Amino acid sequence: MFLTVATGAQAAPYAAHVMDARTGETLYASNADTRLHPASLTKMLTLYIAFSAIQRGEITLDTMVTVSRNAASKPPSRLGLRAGQKIALRYLIRAAAVKSANDAASAIGDALGGDEESFAQIMNRTAKSLGMSNSSFRNANGLTASGHLSTARDMSTLGRRLFFDFPQYYNIFSRRSTDAGMAEVANTNRRFLDAYEGADGIKTGYTNAAGFNLTASAVRGNKRIIATVFGGTSTAQRNSKMKELLDIGFNEAPRNAPIVRPDAPAAVASIPMASAPAETGGGSGMAVASSLRPRLRPGSPAPAAVAQIESAVAVAAAAPPVPPPVSPGAIQVAVAAAAAAPIPFEVIQERVAEPETPEVVTRMSTSGGRHWGVNVGRYNSRGAADRALMQIALSESASLEDGLRKIVERGGAYDANFMGLSQDQADLACRRLRARSMECFPIGP
Repeated sequence: MFLTVATGAQAAPYAAHVMDARTGETLYASNADTRLHPASLTKMLTLYIAFSAIQRGEITLDTMVTVSRNAASKPPSRLGLRAGQKIALRYLIRAAAVKSANDAASAIGDALGGDEESFAQIMNRTAKSLGMSNSSFRNANGLTASGHLSTARDMSTLGRRLFFDFPQYYNIFSRRSTDAGMAEVANTNRRFLDAYEGADGIKTGYTNAAGFNLTASAVRGNKRIIATVFGGTSTAQRNSKMKELLDIGFNEAPRNAPIVRPDAPAAVASIPMASAPAETGGGSGMAVASSLRPRLRPGSPAPAAVAQIESAVAVAAAAPPVPPPVSPGAIQVAVAAAAAAPIPFEVIQERVAEPETPEVVTRMSTSGGRHWGVNVGRYNSRGAADRALMQIALSESASLEDGLRKIVERGGAYDANFMGLSQDQADLACRRLRARSMECFPIGP
């Protein structure tokens, strides 16, 4: 399929790359290895590094970050941070991922690395470890800087790594809006998310030097495609081009393909936390001097249960402290039909061990940590989704007997979910279903 490219005196260089997310195979490429300005696609790497630090226990989502002068000085798009202000890491993550706020991304980078230059060194080491061989970074936000360059292929690779390495956070990229602490912010990618069937991420970018960039992911049936476009001439033209690229991907990708997980990244040195605060506030860094555990909220269980609480908190990157009712916008798009998919698209890493004595409830609750669920497929009709839920409930009654069957309409299709589970129950159910080559995707709070 031939792709036309708008040209003009001010047009930024064009590049595109399309990847089968299941295997990492390239399905289409045009100037895919040309080093260009990535703009805010850069923030995907900043977030990847933040997620990695959380996973290693070096920081928590509740850590209070002190905003640096460097971060507060960044131009729009911005959250409106002030130098010296303290704000929880979770809000910075939301603002960087959803609003593409330059000040929020820089605040994350300065807090993790100490300053812009040191964090850029972390970015470059991390990029190399992920196989992004033609990228070099100078800042956390993607504002134009000499030597700050990447490629369409490298950005597709990074999008795939976010999807596989941090599935517990991936849902933030599909949220149409989110609470960023200081304000409710809208997703810069909401037009494409609403317009393209199966789209669920990932990140937009724009500068004068870069043009309109986008790395996007979409799922249909048991196919997931990731594509990147550089050099769009407008939001509408970029979105139209991305539609063409994803259509190429779905047409070219084989119906059945093995899931080839990306290799674990090469070892990257732990983030050098400087000026560690005493608890979760103060200082310019984000380390916790006394404990790596997030502070317990009122009503939290005794210390013996802290380990389980930590796991739940670490998953809730973009969730408010008291999760709202499940809504279509918060439901992660399922990656295949549960019983019908001949090759499972299993994407969630094992994260939480099954407790020796699982809790048991008889109804969906808004307390006690039962804010989790599982998605077992996306169907073309409500009836098909209901039949799948009944079949799976019968075949996996041991782990889903406490789940409330729930069908959510989204984009003309129907997500089949079991809700009202604890995180441990959701993880156990998915492990058991995937062991039988059935699809399952945990839904976090």
